[in-house]
Amino acid sequence: MVEKVITLDNVSLIDFLGVENNNIKEVAAAFPMSKIISRGNEIRIKGTTPEITRITDILDSLIEHYQKYGKLTHENVRSFLKNNEREPVALPQTDDNVLVYGTKGVIVRAKTANQQRLVDVSEKYDLVFAVGPAGTGKTYTAVAIAVRALKNKEVRKIIITRPAVEAGENLGFLPGDLKEKIDPYLRPIYDALDDMIPAEKLKLYIESRTIEIAPLAYMRGRTLNHAFILLDEAQNTTPMQMKMFLTRMGPASKAIITGDRSQIDLPKNQRSGLIEAVELLKDIKGIGFVELDGSDVVRHRLVKEIITAYERAEK
Repeated sequence: MVEKVITLDNVSLIDFLGVENNNIKEVAAAFPMSKIISRGNEIRIKGTTPEITRITDILDSLIEHYQKYGKLTHENVRSFLKNNEREPVALPQTDDNVLVYGTKGVIVRAKTANQQRLVDVSEKYDLVFAVGPAGTGKTYTAVAIAVRALKNKEVRKIIITRPAVEAGENLGFLPGDLKEKIDPYLRPIYDALDDMIPAEKLKLYIESRTIEIAPLAYMRGRTLNHAFILLDEAQNTTPMQMKMFLTRMGPASKAIITGDRSQIDLPKNQRSGLIEAVELLKDIKGIGFVELDGSDVVRHRLVKEIITAYERAEK
């Protein structure tokens, strides 16, 4: 049995815990294999590590809800518990490559040697370049690493961005502002987050800007402190955009840059900021580089063969 203590700061105990601690009793009833005790402004949890992780996630969500709306009802508690009820109650504690115990029983982990290398390198370095073809899981793995850091309170927020460059389509003809135009291009990131964070909690994270998903243009002029920053589709940045992004990192921040050299959609004669950055920064200590290849493809078996065929044609 493991014990964890959560301290409630800047919270009205009667409003958060409920009359006669009924809100916390509701949480405790949902986890009969664990012991949850409320004393003063402390909540003590005893149980297995996976179950304590789930309970902590639920309590963190309830605290965020309270801080946003100023109250916490019995219905709110039941809603958050219902949102988490499909997650596994007990999971193996010996599988070291598990990144996130996600929603609906999803276990997110590195599936290939290079994906695991991306995990290992990101733990060692604050800035990592992950380069490889489509389907190698570089973006999905990077999102999982960021979510794990947020859950472990290693960072305060996640910022995910990508350049607004069309892959053969014209953004100008789409309705809405720049963010609305680019949101469909960010769908894979939303899908990844849906696998890893319960819907209600993800909604709160996005509304509170704990998780921010935005076009690269929105990063200009900002200093990103205590954040995990992901730059996706980095092959479509210009050298100036890449330099702008790299200089956004503030204290206690980490960044992963993902890209695919074979899918550059920049105008002809425009050099890719990703390719230039990898060449310029390769000898700087403290920056990690991970190359993924066809052996890391985790999509349909044909994807690996398609990538190989195109690589042969380009030689």
